Amino acid sequence: MSAALISLRVLGPAGLIGLSICLLHLGFALLGPVFVLSDPAAQNAQVMLKAPSVAHWFGTDRLGRDMFARTILGGREAMFIATLSTFFAMLWGGILGVFLGLVGRWPDAVLMRVIDAMMSIPWVLMVMLFIAIFGTGMASLIPVLSFSYGLSVVYLARAATLSFVAEDFIWAAKARGHSPLHIVTTELLPNVQTSLAVQGAMQWSWIFLGVSSLSFLGMGVMPPTPDWGQMIADGRGVMQLAPWVVFWPMLALSSLVIGVNLFVDALARNFGIDRALPLQKYIAT
Repeated sequence: MSAALISLRVLGPAGLIGLSICLLHLGFALLGPVFVLSDPAAQNAQVMLKAPSVAHWFGTDRLGRDMFARTILGGREAMFIATLSTFFAMLWGGILGVFLGLVGRWPDAVLMRVIDAMMSIPWVLMVMLFIAIFGTGMASLIPVLSFSYGLSVVYLARAATLSFVAEDFIWAAKARGHSPLHIVTTELLPNVQTSLAVQGAMQWSWIFLGVSSLSFLGMGVMPPTPDWGQMIADGRGVMQLAPWVVFWPMLALSSLVIGVNLFVDALARNFGIDRALPLQKYIAT
């Protein structure tokens, strides 16, 4: 039996379902423009709010736009924003958290109090302030989402590091005169990378939901680019008359988030990681 099959088997049924859902959505995001023939932004007043049919598999919205094309392509930009934001959040938050957990003393005390203060500000307010200054768009969303969600990564990385700083191999590295940067990159990161990877996947789903929520509020992905949150907001007024207008984007959005959660839970169980444990350790310190 190959290593790939063994790896898939340890995920369990729920993990495999989650992985399948994630791969399906990834395929739609990457290959959607290839097999979606209609323009998701094209309006047609003659077919407004048409029920699902052979011509329009998922029906049409109040502007006559094809719901199938918009649903298939509606997650692409939000997924791209979430991926970049997660990468930068894990990068700066992970490095800073590991460094603070290793160094301790006054840098840890001062910076963690600053982070506590920053985390008391709702992320939506940060985004609104940033958008008011720099405008909407991907160039505005990625930095502010990376910063706001990276704050919680600092907590998790610091907590994971604290579980290793008293180990003999860390003391041995310090005794050999290695710098904190060397200890972080060669001793600590290899030991906490699995925990951070699982948390990073979870962060991705939170950021993706955040982008969709911003699109619902009119501050995320902007028209004419289709987005599931934006589609749900547009269809609220006609959902009783044409429920398919909100059903398909809601199904796509919820299935992706559920799929990611199932996959992450399976990974956490496989690696013996309690996803709530890092924060509990931080609170206890």
